[in-house]
Amino acid sequence: MLYRIMDGDYRGSCGGCSEDMTVEFGYEPHVLAVDDNLIDRTLVEKLLKNSSCKVTTAENGLRALEFLGLGSDERNSLEGTVSKVNLVITDYCMPGMTGYELLKKIKESSVLKEVPVVIMSSENIPTRINQCLEEGAQMFMLKPLKQSDVRQLKRHLMKYRS
Repeated sequence: MLYRIMDGDYRGSCGGCSEDMTVEFGYEPHVLAVDDNLIDRTLVEKLLKNSSCKVTTAENGLRALEFLGLGSDERNSLEGTVSKVNLVITDYCMPGMTGYELLKKIKESSVLKEVPVVIMSSENIPTRINQCLEEGAQMFMLKPLKQSDVRQLKRHLMKYRS
């Protein structure tokens, strides 16, 4: 089962978790994966589940902000309602809000600014990559992601525990 954020709804559980990863981390890492493309989002989710077990997916930046408790609704922006995640991985090119804009919102939040954010894109544009890294992204990964790419995320998962 998986977590999904679509039309303001999320549900699911962490099925098929790898006990080895829980033992390795000492906790169950929670990753928020954001991508507007269903195929890419599903691929990232499957790759992450092989390494981190608990995955929540969002179809765009606005849904991700809602899940994180940073939505435009004042009730959602209260510190007590912030969802705990250990890592956010987001596509760069999405309609409505780019991954770069999502990164900036997360880094502007006093509660979430320490959460590692990884940007992914199918376009290798050095100025875009540098812009994201300068704004606080921990990594910029090129799509399509592979399991070896996701293994690189382990150090960021180990660094930040919500």
